[in-house]
Amino acid sequence: MTAKTTKYYKGNTLKQLRAFCAVARTGKMTHAADELFLSQSAISLQIKALEEELNVVLFERRGPRIQLTPDGRKLLDMARPLVEGMDGLGDRFDKEVRGNLESGKLVIAAGESTIMYILPALVSAFHELYPKIRVQLRNVTGRDGLAMIREDEVDFAIGSMLDIPSDISYDPMYSFDPALIMPLGHALADKEHIQLRDIAPYGLILPPRRLTTWRMVDRIFQQHGVPFSVVLEVGGWEVIKRYVELDFGISITTGICLRKKDPLVVRNLSRYFPKRSYGTVIRRGKHLSRAADAFKGIVKDVPMPDLPYMREHNTP
Repeated sequence: MTAKTTKYYKGNTLKQLRAFCAVARTGKMTHAADELFLSQSAISLQIKALEEELNVVLFERRGPRIQLTPDGRKLLDMARPLVEGMDGLGDRFDKEVRGNLESGKLVIAAGESTIMYILPALVSAFHELYPKIRVQLRNVTGRDGLAMIREDEVDFAIGSMLDIPSDISYDPMYSFDPALIMPLGHALADKEHIQLRDIAPYGLILPPRRLTTWRMVDRIFQQHGVPFSVVLEVGGWEVIKRYVELDFGISITTGICLRKKDPLVVRNLSRYFPKRSYGTVIRRGKHLSRAADAFKGIVKDVPMPDLPYMREHNTP
């Protein structure tokens, strides 16, 4: 070995130590070379360069095998945890920074309707596959949810969006038909083909004016030149359904909140109002954890329950 050749292998202590540990573990240069996908001569040069840098002899030959010298054994005790730590750095970094599917938590922002009607099936499916990951649900309004997404206080949100800001990515997964809901025995209950003008005489119960449902109802009625009145503004579909049931008024909802057991009359209003989509809401450019990626996959794979009663009452 020339001095020039040895010099080429100096200065890369990690490679030298990795070769040294492999030879110490296998007892043969050839085995170490196979393990590290190098030539035997490359392994030999790495060991020689390390010995020259440390000014020690690390191996001695004992028949067909080579064995560690006392200095070599001391170096092995020091080098092995360093090499193993460096070789495992990528996996450790990935687990600690991006998380893994064996531990950790997943934080999701969502509105009340999403938490009540969509997330139970998704969280159940996720928990069955990844029982060691804790799921935290943050019950927020749309505006607060966007703020949490932008501040990276949550992994992502699940909800409905009509106006999508430029820094937000929205991936709709489910859609639900709009519906008119009435108390049993209401004057419109037996009418087959309900028009917007049929609804006008009756007071509506709607979510607060600042929310998208109120704005959408207002826009559709204005587009058709039909007046409407709101008798009650209240948040939460379950609350709205209860007040409709008690005959405080009628309401225009989305099919996400309707169930067969509801003591209500339901009519599909897709002739006038658009479907309402729900999906994942993420800050553009955000790198998701493995748990978040896994949950998004479940959102795509788990179907929402069918709503046959919506089909039965479709308005042509």
